[in-house]
Amino acid sequence: MNHQRTQKQVLTALLVAVAVVMGRFFLIPIPWTHGNVNLCDLGIMIAALMIGPLAGGVVGGLSGMILDLISGYVAYAPFSLIAHGLEGWVIGYLYQRTHNRYLALSVGVVVMVIGYFVADTVLYTITAGVLGIGTNILQGVVGAVVALVLIPALNRAVRLN
Repeated sequence: MNHQRTQKQVLTALLVAVAVVMGRFFLIPIPWTHGNVNLCDLGIMIAALMIGPLAGGVVGGLSGMILDLISGYVAYAPFSLIAHGLEGWVIGYLYQRTHNRYLALSVGVVVMVIGYFVADTVLYTITAGVLGIGTNILQGVVGAVVALVLIPALNRAVRLN
């Protein structure tokens, strides 16, 4: 049992790093929202689906916050901690309860989009919040599609049970 816990902790830490690298590797600035579109959601979604809600929340919160800090979006860091942390937790929780990846990922994306709508509205204006909805949906959907493609192979390669 201790081996499984260690394996999950190591995989969680690794996925934080992967999410940060994916977020920096694939980064498209969005001037009208003062934010960007990136692939950090991919690591969050993989953690949530493979390990569970706690890992999804940790990977989401830490990777989102770290990305903002190293990308110069310091004002977004607390919002990313919450928005991506909740995204990961919700995906993991819903997937454990329903075993429906599509439902879990869809609701998780909605949570992230709402989080960044609030962030853009608080930091700038409601107009910025509204303008960011489309790009945040795009970011979440791209992450979800890639996660859905990768999860079966990752589950075969990494046995956590």
